[in-house]
Amino acid sequence: MTALWIAHVHVTDEEAYGRYAALATHAIADHGGTFLARGGRHVQLEGNDRKRNVVARFDSVERAVECYQSAAYQEALSHARDAAERDLVIVEEVAP
Repeated sequence: MTALWIAHVHVTDEEAYGRYAALATHAIADHGGTFLARGGRHVQLEGNDRKRNVVARFDSVERAVECYQSAAYQEALSHARDAAERDLVIVEEVAP
């Protein structure tokens, strides 16, 4: 089953977060992730509004977790930790 990596982000340091995004793009692609949404227009209907919303599709939950735990993604994440408030979840998609 495919899986979605869904991040809701409030960026507090644009420069540092830019370094994260550049490195994370490659790490996600290297693990087969494809971006479906990346910081575009959104409408917040419930909960906390975070201006940046990212959705990537992976072949499986396991592949998405493998990406998150990879050295490349952890290096990217080191730039985001003090540069943003983030929520990240990986959700298995339902079969069509």
